[in-house]
Amino acid sequence: MILLVVIASILIAGVTVFQYNEQSKDYHIGRLERKEEQVRQSVEYVLRETTYPVTTENLHLIFQMEIYRIANTQNQRLNIYDLEGQLLKSSRPKFVIDSVSNCLDTQILINLENSPTKRYVEEKALAGDNYKASYTYINDKSLKPIGILNLPYYEDDSFNNMELREFLTRLAGVYLLMLLIAIALSYFISTYITRSLQTVSDMLGRTHLTRRNKKILIDNPSLEIKKLITSYNAMIDELEQSAVKLARSEREQAWREMAKQVAHEIKNPLTPMRLTVQSFERKFDPKDPDIENKVEEFSKTLIQQIDTMSSIASAFSNFAEMPAQQNETLNVVKIVKLALDIFNEDYIHFISDRDEIIAKMDRTQLIRVVTNLVKNAIQAVPEVAAPRILVSVAEEEDKVKICVADNGIGIEDEFKEKIFEPKFTTKSSGMGLGLGMVKNIVETYQGNITFTSQPGKGTVFTVKLPKEKIKKEQNNSA
Repeated sequence: MILLVVIASILIAGVTVFQYNEQSKDYHIGRLERKEEQVRQSVEYVLRETTYPVTTENLHLIFQMEIYRIANTQNQRLNIYDLEGQLLKSSRPKFVIDSVSNCLDTQILINLENSPTKRYVEEKALAGDNYKASYTYINDKSLKPIGILNLPYYEDDSFNNMELREFLTRLAGVYLLMLLIAIALSYFISTYITRSLQTVSDMLGRTHLTRRNKKILIDNPSLEIKKLITSYNAMIDELEQSAVKLARSEREQAWREMAKQVAHEIKNPLTPMRLTVQSFERKFDPKDPDIENKVEEFSKTLIQQIDTMSSIASAFSNFAEMPAQQNETLNVVKIVKLALDIFNEDYIHFISDRDEIIAKMDRTQLIRVVTNLVKNAIQAVPEVAAPRILVSVAEEEDKVKICVADNGIGIEDEFKEKIFEPKFTTKSSGMGLGLGMVKNIVETYQGNITFTSQPGKGTVFTVKLPKEKIKKEQNNSA
């Protein structure tokens, strides 16, 4: 709508200027023709009333005084030339006669001679104005040419230009008003039209597979919007059904995978236990003098395998249990240092930009996060000539940032997407639950864990936990 108003205003302004120019051109052509006709009638009247013989040689005598009277009466300057183009008489005063051409250009004489109407109009620009000059023959009583009548005519467009400017100013005012009205109408119409679309857009933006989505309810929508809303509501119903099926399928798949993993891990210690029992059964001799040492060795082997099974059970139990948010006010820097005390490796270093960063967290869960990340780092640097692990704690705006960096083997690109999956591991031993458990703990505290890694150069794990709620609680308690 706005574009149409702008285009219309430009077109109408252009047409108006063109029309004014055409009218001005037609006006000057007609005015020159009328002036010329009036002057010709006056000239013919003088020729009829003169007592001089009507010849070329007598034209300057015939019009010696009459040329001034005609110029004053018709308010038009005029010049009279002979047939050769020489000036005979001019209505201009003698002191400015030099500004009049004393001899006509040969081309003018040729054009006048060749004109079917025996009339020629010369057009050119002088001093920025349009100048016209008409040339016609002066005939005697027998219609024989005896001279050339020249009427100079300067086009004065000052009045028309003023009128044009005034008209364009009024037109601009009208179209400015129309433009403002069009903008207002466009705004209200577009707001009315897109109101329902905005509602649909907001609902689409809030649609999520993992939660129950509300249907769109709009009073008196248009036919097109109604169809869109109906389709959206139908999609929501199908989405909920699909979400239920997907959740059930995911739970079943998770249990199947967990059962497979538990069975696999339990089989590992059961096999050596079976072999140990079978070997002991074959070699058992009550009379053997070294029987006590063999029984002790047999018992230690069984106990070791039983401890392994107990460790497996504990690991799965800890992973399945959601960390309880038993928050306590603690110094994160101090707790991280405490978590590192259990490690004897001299290549583990700790830095912090502050001595104290207070947060509300579960002490045990924080220690589990740090120890699991450090254990992974230690397992990544066994083949490095100069291993180095750097643990850092920093405060970043409203978050606590804990980084564990190593210069180990790194993580291959093909494994990066699976690194936090509970049953995924690239090691020959272990259950692959460490990073999954860390991610579970961090997300429980509304935090996030990310990592960057380059194969052969090392890995950096970054944990960020929010502090904003902590600060508010401290302020309220104060």
